[in-house]
Amino acid sequence: MDKSQAELLRIYDRRFASATEYRRRIWQVLAKDYFQRLIPPTAAILDLGCGYGEFINAIRAGAKFGMDLNPSSQSHLAPEVTLFQQDCSQRWPLGDGHLDVVFTSNFFEHLPDKASLGRTIEEAFRCLKAGGQLIALGPNIRLTGGRYWDFWDHYLPLTESSLCEGLVVRGFKIEECRPRFLPYTMARGPEYPPGLLRAYLRFPFLWRFFGQQFLIAARKPGNSG
Repeated sequence: MDKSQAELLRIYDRRFASATEYRRRIWQVLAKDYFQRLIPPTAAILDLGCGYGEFINAIRAGAKFGMDLNPSSQSHLAPEVTLFQQDCSQRWPLGDGHLDVVFTSNFFEHLPDKASLGRTIEEAFRCLKAGGQLIALGPNIRLTGGRYWDFWDHYLPLTESSLCEGLVVRGFKIEECRPRFLPYTMARGPEYPPGLLRAYLRFPFLWRFFGQQFLIAARKPGNSG
């Protein structure tokens, strides 16, 4: 284990260890009540920056992959999830057009620079089938302001507009772009009941008041046939 992986372990442990079960329940709601409608149950999907697997464990899919540098990720993933423990900006160990969906949540801001993000987007584009989809969720610095920097490992500030532009210039077509979706973070603050999240998801007008994370759905052009 190198120095960067050791630091990643310490950050995850400090930030999430006490809230592991809460985060699991919250992501079960998000997967079932919102994201599953975007993801066919037969899809091949990769969770980019999968962490402890809260999303990829909860979603129904035909083939599941996760990618994360955290050496402890494997112990949290369901048996059917294949983990790629690697730098996401390097070539992924998947063939061209292998995936139906690439999903990522609260990950792009941890990349060191736009060049790394660009290479990562290019790998997602390569590995997606024609008609495949990238779904990205993350903090919108326009709405979070200085709180964006409250986390030691936040490096790359993004808005919904900047990420959409980066996706478009690398070949994606934007299908959905919401500046406001979820509140900023589950890592700190009170642990609200999952039922409150279900209600929040049912009433999008609330997102305008509380949402500080963007949600983007982009598609690789073409017909998968």
